[in-house]
Amino acid sequence: MQFLRSAPATGRKSPGPIVENSANPRPSCPCAAHVPGRLRRFPPHCYLRAAQYDRRVITPALIHTNPNHQQMSYDIIVLGSGPGGYVAAIRASQLGLKAAVVEKESLGGICLNWGCIPTKALIKSASVFEYINHAKDYGITVGAPSVDFKGVVQRSRDVAKGMSNGVQFLMKKNKIDVIMGTGVLKPGKKLEVTGADGKKQVLEAKHIIIATGARSRELPALKQDGKKVIGYREAMSMPAQPKSMVVVGSGAIGSEFAYFYNAIGTKVTLVEFMPNVVPVEDEEVSKQLERSFKKQGIEVMTKSEVTKVDTSGKGCKVTVKNAKGEQVIECDVVLSAVGIVSNLEGIGLEEVGIVTDRGKITVDAYGATNIPGYYAIGDVTPGQALAHVASAEGIICVEKIAGKNPEPLDYNNIPGCTYCSPEVASVGYTEKAAKEKGYELKVGKFPFSASGKASAAGAKDGFIKLIFDAKYGELLGAHMIGMNVTEMIAECVAMRKLETTGHEIIKTVHPHPTMSEAVMEAAAAAYGEVIHL
Repeated sequence: MQFLRSAPATGRKSPGPIVENSANPRPSCPCAAHVPGRLRRFPPHCYLRAAQYDRRVITPALIHTNPNHQQMSYDIIVLGSGPGGYVAAIRASQLGLKAAVVEKESLGGICLNWGCIPTKALIKSASVFEYINHAKDYGITVGAPSVDFKGVVQRSRDVAKGMSNGVQFLMKKNKIDVIMGTGVLKPGKKLEVTGADGKKQVLEAKHIIIATGARSRELPALKQDGKKVIGYREAMSMPAQPKSMVVVGSGAIGSEFAYFYNAIGTKVTLVEFMPNVVPVEDEEVSKQLERSFKKQGIEVMTKSEVTKVDTSGKGCKVTVKNAKGEQVIECDVVLSAVGIVSNLEGIGLEEVGIVTDRGKITVDAYGATNIPGYYAIGDVTPGQALAHVASAEGIICVEKIAGKNPEPLDYNNIPGCTYCSPEVASVGYTEKAAKEKGYELKVGKFPFSASGKASAAGAKDGFIKLIFDAKYGELLGAHMIGMNVTEMIAECVAMRKLETTGHEIIKTVHPHPTMSEAVMEAAAAAYGEVIHL
């Protein structure tokens, strides 16, 4: 591969681009010109003078990086490159701070490589398969479809790889050093990084942000061996499609995988300890999802606990205990989706003296720990373990470091999404939680069975439910289940942010026919003004 760069500016017209082999690039330039806040005057020897002279020929490969990591001192070092870490580093660079990211595996972290993104690729494949299977319902005749499981998995991996490459480009674009290796915090705002070759280097920074994320939680009765008892990571890269599967835990991860595997033909049993599936959601939403899952052929067992898994035979024998007694379910594989645990071990917290509580790093509203110069964001802190929360926390943390005055994150206005079918999305209080807070409520529901767009799409399962404070008209919570609701919830997040009242929502003209007009209709239902019910 070759890339172009302009010849160094000499005060005369450039003699034109110079072809340079990217396999042997020049070392990074240590010129003072690249230091934020310094006069941007490039000395004659500086090969980046071209960027000032003619920006048109700058390519990603030429953007200022430090491949040899000779600069050991930074304004900010971020430990972990997930959606919290890489976003924090980019925002730091935007604010003129010299930033580095330390990553032990893959840029983008778990979310991008083994979580949020590749699972959506799997789910898209499942939905395409479902569409084809139900083509007759839409007046279309097709041949008998089949699932190429390896092809489905490969597409998912390719999507993740493409996104990871995108983050790599953003690092170069924003002049952020990426240092691959395992980082351990040291006192005095230092970070020791051990590379894959065992070599160690010590980095220094004015500020260090911990963004090491989380991993799949293991229960004593569900010890993961990576083959018969697996976590989410193995679930999205299995060598062959299992004929049967028991999914333990019906949160977002469990529900999404239950839908995916069931949709492509695996017999799925979903086991949930709590009384309802997706237990953090509003109870009416949970009940609707359970009905939809059962209609799809998923066996749902609530108020049930897995007490033992026998993997000594060819498959697995799963012992499930509930009010009816004990039951043994045979399957090929067990997916443990019982939550996550923060990655706090082996990163030097104890040596530095950083305080933790119940498996989370204690931080203030801006991500600062008890030790000056050390911060934490994302899944290692007490907030919701969601990618968009980590990103928001990273931005707030960096802006505070840079001397800005960011608004602390409102953790009661964070949307949650589950990307099974039907989709689930929510923000704010559930009806039960709002009542417990002492609010007098007005509640409005609008079913998608009354929606023209949903009927046309053949997706009438689900509804939108809005909860208002009867006294002031404030939108306390929004709960959705149905097609594309994960795209619609942001409207309600914005409404809550702007303190929009119920009557203002009713008077906000929504386009017709759309799924989103159900938001307006649900608000109207709460105030006895609904038209289409």
